[in-house]
Amino acid sequence: MKTRFAPSPTGFLHIGGLRTALYAYLFARQNKGGFILRIEDTDQKRYTEGATENLIRTLDWFGLHYDEGPYLENGGLKEKGDFGPYFQSHRTEIYKKYSDELVAQGHAYPCFCSEERLEKMRMQQAANKQAPMYDRHCLFLSPDEVKQRIERGDLYVIRQRIQEDPPRIVFEDTVRGNMEFDPKTIDDQVLIKSDGFPTYHLANVVDDHMMGITHVIRGEEWLPSTPKHIALYQALGWEPPTFAHIPLLLNPDKTKLSKRQGDVAAEDYIQKGYLREAIINFIAFLGWNPGTEEEFFSMNDLVEKFSISRVQKAGAIFNIEKLEWFNGHYIRQKTPAELAQLILPRLQTKWFHESEYGQITEESVDNPDEKTKYFLKAVEVIQTRMKTLEEAPDMLKFFLEDEVPFDEALLMREKMKVDKGVAITAFTKLIETMEGMSEEDIKDEEKQKEILMQMIQDAGLKNGQVLWPMRVALTGAEYSPGSFEVAAALGKEKSLRRLQAYLDKLS
Repeated sequence: MKTRFAPSPTGFLHIGGLRTALYAYLFARQNKGGFILRIEDTDQKRYTEGATENLIRTLDWFGLHYDEGPYLENGGLKEKGDFGPYFQSHRTEIYKKYSDELVAQGHAYPCFCSEERLEKMRMQQAANKQAPMYDRHCLFLSPDEVKQRIERGDLYVIRQRIQEDPPRIVFEDTVRGNMEFDPKTIDDQVLIKSDGFPTYHLANVVDDHMMGITHVIRGEEWLPSTPKHIALYQALGWEPPTFAHIPLLLNPDKTKLSKRQGDVAAEDYIQKGYLREAIINFIAFLGWNPGTEEEFFSMNDLVEKFSISRVQKAGAIFNIEKLEWFNGHYIRQKTPAELAQLILPRLQTKWFHESEYGQITEESVDNPDEKTKYFLKAVEVIQTRMKTLEEAPDMLKFFLEDEVPFDEALLMREKMKVDKGVAITAFTKLIETMEGMSEEDIKDEEKQKEILMQMIQDAGLKNGQVLWPMRVALTGAEYSPGSFEVAAALGKEKSLRRLQAYLDKLS
């Protein structure tokens, strides 16, 4: 049993392509079969420099390791496997061989029609409310005329000749069940373009057969092309693979997922700080369900429990809130040290440099210095509030800066019933009380809370009249962890310095 992922190197890996690769990988691994990467780069107009390398790095990042295909070594592309080349642009002679065979057997024919003629034909068909199909004008050219036109250098393509003898083209789709198509509705598709490169239709049929692909898992947009491919398999005398056409990914408004409404590249989600576990778990559910209430699956779990037969036909809604929910879950599963290692590369800013805290390693966690302890505590404080790693620099900013900005408007929120007099009283009481507390009392969140809440009661103030100024002075932010939690992480010295700074600016 063997599956493949066969992307075109035209840019970044689409999130839908990543899901296709995941399904093909899971199905292969579950059945102890092979999984290959093939690069469909015959459309030279859309080829993007560096796209293949990016595809390989992205698949590797997600843990979708394949058995055959191109890979990176020392910055260069190499290939592994016994059925290469794995770039279609390197297989043109193979396609020409089978194209010639199809022409010789009457299953394909040269077409010399110009773009102008084809456009005129399509316009006429549209005016007559006919389906756009090639009118087979060149099918009826005599062998002598065909030979003469080729010899004088006329441009031509090779078209597939769909036979009308069978009443229906029938195949079983693993996702969609029994599929039937009327040959009269199937166009004579181009197989070889005028530049000598094959189209997807011929190349993927030839390659899937020669590379031993037993199961083709691909998006439902290829479903209308499948009868053409079945016809090619039949014309070449080959057994077709088993097909599974998985549903489209849709925006919340049920339109096809597109860049206009959000990010569509897998790399976008990596850059935004979504964890691989979350992305894999999320996209696995875009069209598939396990038939249970379980929601969290490791890659090993998915290999064990994934089933093509449980993939739905209807389009799958790409719900970013659900992805954030998954991501938050996996962020909370990390230890502070694990999360710190993921956060550190994102903190290369003007106010903080990774080198200041060094790398968080197993050794530094086992025997941490004061800076490491402080950083890990700060990470622990924001961990439960994070949706993505991208949020970490802003969330950590007030922990890592020497000072926080003074914001009088934020401090004196009317709804908090805080005016200048109340704020001065609050800061004075906080400073007096916390100066009398030990470092251990402040770092013990419950003990700190007990002492400060008693102070608020004794002073005859409302909780918000003290805790809001405290939070603003400690964080400089409208939204942040709670006052006690922040003070416990900052420690006595930093907390008192920030409270005093706010009091000084008010007095």
